[in-house]
Amino acid sequence: MTTEPVQYGSRYQIRGHDAASLRRSVERGIARGTLAPGDRLPSVRALATELGLSPGTVASAYRDLRQRGAVVSHDRARTVVAHRRSPDPRLEPTLPPGCRDLASGNPDPDLLPTTPPAGGGRVSEPVGYGGRTTVAELTELARAQLSEEGLDPSHLAVTGGGLDGIERVLLEHCRPGDRVVVEDPGYVGSLDLVRTMGLEPVPVALDDAGPVPESLAAALDTGVEAAIIVPRAQNPTGAAITPERAVTLRALLDEHAEVVVIEDDHLAPLAEVPLASLTIGRPRWVSVRSLAKAIGPDLRLAVVAGDPDTIAALEARQRLGPGWTSRLLQALAADAWRRARDTGALAAAASAYAGRRSALLAALDQAGIDATGTTGLNVWIPVVEEVPVAQGLLARGWAVQAGEPFRIVADPGVRVTIAGLPAPDAPAFVADLLGVLERRLPTRRG
Repeated sequence: MTTEPVQYGSRYQIRGHDAASLRRSVERGIARGTLAPGDRLPSVRALATELGLSPGTVASAYRDLRQRGAVVSHDRARTVVAHRRSPDPRLEPTLPPGCRDLASGNPDPDLLPTTPPAGGGRVSEPVGYGGRTTVAELTELARAQLSEEGLDPSHLAVTGGGLDGIERVLLEHCRPGDRVVVEDPGYVGSLDLVRTMGLEPVPVALDDAGPVPESLAAALDTGVEAAIIVPRAQNPTGAAITPERAVTLRALLDEHAEVVVIEDDHLAPLAEVPLASLTIGRPRWVSVRSLAKAIGPDLRLAVVAGDPDTIAALEARQRLGPGWTSRLLQALAADAWRRARDTGALAAAASAYAGRRSALLAALDQAGIDATGTTGLNVWIPVVEEVPVAQGLLARGWAVQAGEPFRIVADPGVRVTIAGLPAPDAPAFVADLLGVLERRLPTRRG
């Protein structure tokens, strides 16, 4: 038996005398960047022959690599390095003094409910290990909202934010190398999560009415295990699934009952349009509802409704880690949510955001600039090149987000968060944008 190295693609030599050393050799190449995402590894038989090892030893190493999310196998004869990367910090820009932040995606602090008063948010039962993992006051509010929108609220869990809930569902239903439907352009947090877990994102195109049916059908036919869909206030485009589109999309999903549909309804408490859900009647589904944008980003929790098996598995996996989401935090969130609803603060915030978005879209339309943004906190503006536009606006005192982190194969664009753009300021922003576009790039209509 030999341990002579195998040269792969003239860039990296795979070494090893057993399964563990082979695995470490491949992981070392990935860590150094000499094995890049998408690079094809030798077949089991070829590598076994070159190193004088048994095919079973090489197969065992590849199996371990797949489980670790380092490689994926698309068929029996093709193993490639997985598309994994660290979460992207580019959405946390350092802004120069006086620059208006239309890039970070944060809600307007002035439109968030005030902090609960001293003594508010009390837990009605002793706090300790074991017992209930959810607070009744919070789940009652969630159940009422879910029921009003036609979803089954029978099975609920509370997680440490929306992405935490999505990750726990993916961990239950997917294994490294599995394919997951994502929107394109889509929320960068979900894209980073899918890639970091060693899953393969399958992009689906969007228009103002939600995922394009032909694109979703093609994605489903590739053999996916999960689909992450934002039903309204889509980030970054502002798309919202219409009732008519939902009928078509549900029919396509009905042909793939094994796929778990993860509905990321992150702006539900501030919703301006009715929910057109894709989860109704499905055997495997969840609706994830974060409170960050509506109640406060520091309330790191979300309510997750879903089918009984998925919710039970989510809670079981949660018990292996944090155990539960702080019941004190849940009580504070319930108190803030109820007061914001009863005082009209949520309705006022939703109206304010709608006014700001409408003012920006109207100004863009008057200037002849294409844009999308049916609902939510963001407007998407297609451009030919993103960086020159973002840099040009930054020089004029406006920070916007270049669209590259949100895209897989979608056309370029920039994202503008309207939370920091009061309606009277929209014409000034568009005038500066128009100046950048006319000087640098031909991106206007016609």
